[in-house]
Amino acid sequence: MTKHKQWIFAALTLALAAAPFTAILIKEPGAVYANQNNHTSPTTVSTVPEEEALPAFGTTLLKVGSSGQDVYELQGRLKHLGFYAGAIDSQFGAKTKNAVTWFQWKFGMKADGVVGAKTKLKLYNATKAWKPTEPSTSTAKKNGGKGNAGASNAANTNTAELSSGNTMGLSENDLKIMANAVYGESRGEPFEGQVAVAAVILNRVKSPSFPNTPSGVIFQPGAFTAVADGQIYLEPNEQARKAVQQALNGWDPSGGCIYYFNPKTATSKWIWSRPQVKTIGQHIFCM
Repeated sequence: MTKHKQWIFAALTLALAAAPFTAILIKEPGAVYANQNNHTSPTTVSTVPEEEALPAFGTTLLKVGSSGQDVYELQGRLKHLGFYAGAIDSQFGAKTKNAVTWFQWKFGMKADGVVGAKTKLKLYNATKAWKPTEPSTSTAKKNGGKGNAGASNAANTNTAELSSGNTMGLSENDLKIMANAVYGESRGEPFEGQVAVAAVILNRVKSPSFPNTPSGVIFQPGAFTAVADGQIYLEPNEQARKAVQQALNGWDPSGGCIYYFNPKTATSKWIWSRPQVKTIGQHIFCM
C-alpha cells in the first residue's frame, strides 16, 4: 500500500513538472510570449505577409490632376518597367493615367487609373531596383517641429536642397529669388515650362548681354512681369523650388533661350521679332 502511494505521488510530481512545457506546445501559433516565470500579459508579434509590407510613396491618393514628388516617383517606376514613355514631370496627366491603367491591368488589378495603396505597393515591389533618373527635391519632407520651428526647418531644408545642385556659386538669396520668379511667372504652367523659365534666368546670367547674377537678371527694369506686379514676393511652392533645382542640374527645356512671352498677353512688337524656338504651355521661348 505504501509503495502504491509512493507511485501516485511520483506521478503527480512528474505531471506538475511537465506542465509548463505542455503549455508551450498548445500556445497560439505565430505569437511570441513573454517569460513564463513572471505574471505579465503575453506579447503577441504578428507575422506580416510580404505583400503587406509598408506602403510605397506617401499616403495620398494619386489621380489625374495630382502633382509633386509622389507623381515623380510614380512616373519613374512606371518608366522603369516600360509602361510609361512620357516626360517625368511630376504632373499626373492623361499619359500617366494610361500607363497606370496598363500596369494595373497587367498585374491583375482594377484598371481605373487611380493610384491607391495597393497599386503603390504592387509597383514598389515590382521596381525595387529603380532609382531616379533626374535629381529630385522631396515634397514629402516632414518638419522636425511645430509652429515657427517647423517652418524654419522646412525653409532650411528647401535652401539645402537648392544649394545641393548649385554649381554656379550662386548665393542663397539668388536661389530663393529664382524660385519666387518661377512661381510668380509660371505657376499653373506645365512643370517643363517652369523649369524652362528657371533655365532662361540662368541662360541670361551666363550671357554677357545681361547682369551676371539671378537677382540682377530678375530685377532688371522691365524684364519680368512678376516684378512689375509684385508677384515676385509671393511665397513659392515646392514645385517652383524643384523647377529651379532641375535647371541648376542642367535641364534646359527652352533649348538655350534667353526670352519667353505669352502670346495672349504680350504687348511688345519687338518680342515677336525674336527667333522662336519652342512653345511650352502658354509661353513661347525665343532667342
